[in-house]
Amino acid sequence: MNKGKIEILQKISNGECYDPHSVLGIHENSSLEKVIRIYQQNAKEVSIQTLDSYKKQYKLKKTSVKDVWEVSIKRKRFFTYKVIVTYNNGDNYNYIDPYQFVPTITEEDLYLFGKGDNHFVYEKLGANPKTIDKINGVSFTVWAPSALRVSVIGNFNLWNGLLHQMRSLGSSGVWEIFIPKIEAGELYKFEILTQSDGLKIKSDPYGKYFQMRPNNASIVYKSKYKWKDKEYFNNKPENVSDKPMNIYEVHLGSWKRDENWEWYSYREIAPKLIEHVKKLGFTHIEFMPLAEYPFDGSWGYQVTGYYALTSRFGTPDDFKYLVDQCHQNGIGVIMDWVPAHFPKDDFALRRFDGTALYEHEDPKKGKHPDWGTLIFNYGRNEVKNFLLSNAIYLLKEFHIDGLRIDAVASMIYLDYSRNEGEWIPNKYGGNENLEAISFMKHLTTVIGKYYPNALIIAEESTAWGGVSNPVHNGGLGFDYKWNMGWMNDFLEYMKKDPIHRKYHHNELTFSMLYAYTEKFILVLSHDEIVHGKGSLLSKMPGDDWQKFANFKLMLAFMYSHPGKKLLFMGSELAPWNEWNEMQGVQWELSQWSPHKNAEIFLTKLNYLYLQEPALWENDNDPTGFEWIDSNNSNQSIVSFIRHGKKKNNDLIIICNFTPETYFDFRLGVNKKGKYKEIFNTDNKDFNGSGVIQNGIHETEDVNWNGKDQSIVFGLPPLGTVIFKKVN
Repeated sequence: MNKGKIEILQKISNGECYDPHSVLGIHENSSLEKVIRIYQQNAKEVSIQTLDSYKKQYKLKKTSVKDVWEVSIKRKRFFTYKVIVTYNNGDNYNYIDPYQFVPTITEEDLYLFGKGDNHFVYEKLGANPKTIDKINGVSFTVWAPSALRVSVIGNFNLWNGLLHQMRSLGSSGVWEIFIPKIEAGELYKFEILTQSDGLKIKSDPYGKYFQMRPNNASIVYKSKYKWKDKEYFNNKPENVSDKPMNIYEVHLGSWKRDENWEWYSYREIAPKLIEHVKKLGFTHIEFMPLAEYPFDGSWGYQVTGYYALTSRFGTPDDFKYLVDQCHQNGIGVIMDWVPAHFPKDDFALRRFDGTALYEHEDPKKGKHPDWGTLIFNYGRNEVKNFLLSNAIYLLKEFHIDGLRIDAVASMIYLDYSRNEGEWIPNKYGGNENLEAISFMKHLTTVIGKYYPNALIIAEESTAWGGVSNPVHNGGLGFDYKWNMGWMNDFLEYMKKDPIHRKYHHNELTFSMLYAYTEKFILVLSHDEIVHGKGSLLSKMPGDDWQKFANFKLMLAFMYSHPGKKLLFMGSELAPWNEWNEMQGVQWELSQWSPHKNAEIFLTKLNYLYLQEPALWENDNDPTGFEWIDSNNSNQSIVSFIRHGKKKNNDLIIICNFTPETYFDFRLGVNKKGKYKEIFNTDNKDFNGSGVIQNGIHETEDVNWNGKDQSIVFGLPPLGTVIFKKVN
């Protein structure tokens, strides 16, 4: 054995080797001779037995290097073998040597990963069960370019980092080892020897399944799920922009629990949640983040396992069952995705290999002051690949219909929530994060290539232009953007006493000036009813009756306004208290008629929305909306038309934002004929006053609102009425 091999073997014994495969395992001494070296602690005797048809056994001898054993065998061809060990205490053990296998990741894979374009890299990195030479095992692969040594540790090696030291695959920064006979269910972590911080024990960034917190080991996982949603995808429209979309936002851990306040599993909650969503008439469920996270109070927005569905509610296959059941019942599934930041937990991504690997070194670029979290380095190809592949993983492996990307504004602005001197301008001196913008354009482009029907939705709270414009037209390429401007203006308006609303009329109408600059989703999400903001109902002014009337008026205006819809769970009951994830939805409210009637109201409103094409067919077409009167600030009344693609589908909407009742309200209409009231928020079935009960109203030849024809009808207090032409 030459000096160089001895030095490498000594490094293996010291736990400092970056390429143990170069000396351990089976190697060629000559064309007629093979040498096998084994690193084995506390061994009295070591032998190998060939796994070919000869089944020959050879005894190894100790070398001059501690715990290293060796044998030379006259064989022309390479062969697989197992190791047989007798320990000093008399115990016996045998295993298939992991150091006899070639790398399980190809040069092409590494090249694409280095470019940031290995779109399905999750199939290569992490822990992936494989069969090599008819031997079952697990390929462990991890990116840690600055590490001095990386090992896989777990119950299978008594968490001893010297026993399964990985090899570094050159300049790629990727480390790899194939360990035979390991099966799904095994716990594991990576032990990393850093250049300056000593040993770090890390969970797998690409781990598909994690222990339940507070433990944080990764778990080898292999899906066995058989999907049954083919019919759903066969019937799924290619373009949802001219289809109804009203989304029920869900925090799964607090939507409903059992009598002991224990979580339901993904499988247990599926029939309960689906029945409720179907009854209410929602088209989609949007789950707040379900990637693994340690802190319950983060609601999933501080992710430590991007590729692992949280084990709080079961296995990844259990979640697939939930999605599958949604699809079989015609319900789409959207998932919150958090590429904007990650927490500082030391077992996860933070300084993964002893350096700022996934994050920036400089806190002016690498830390979020608002959340105390770290920012991904979007300029690093391997980091971009980690996130890109994660998005594809969720869409491909879990059949997710879309991703809602959290906190996009914090990604695209370098000075987001920072004061002067706390951020670093880009190379042009601006505040745009050019690397994050480039990443998002690449992300939406690649997803569009593989999954053109997937919904990619941005929570973007600024006036950044072109969020939902195609990349080739200079946009970011998202399908939809949350309309945060509408939400803020409208809620501020609704909070005001009706007597003062006439002075703030523009807050009600301003959104139509920019309604077609993006493809919008109107949202009343969890963000509006937490941290002391109060529930939607509690924001409303007036006595109890007026609060409920305002609540219904608010939702009716939202559903009539152009844009898709999203409503947070529990809002159907109009709760008094804001959402608290430790309390959950207050289902007990349904025993009181105002709250039960609020649920009845929302159900009727949802089904009206689904049944009337005018409310969604032309959401992104300015010809789909027409003001009748947007300037009646004195009475705080707005009226408008939603045009469908077919003229007989047009709807007339009138909203009265004061408690005043009008028994003879005149409104100009486009066409002569008869108009029937099809919805009234003040209906007694909705706990309304019922003071106005419009039927069919025929037009008169009276010019009004600049139109030749007009109708006279009753307009309820704090109410919305909707008319449709019937002849």
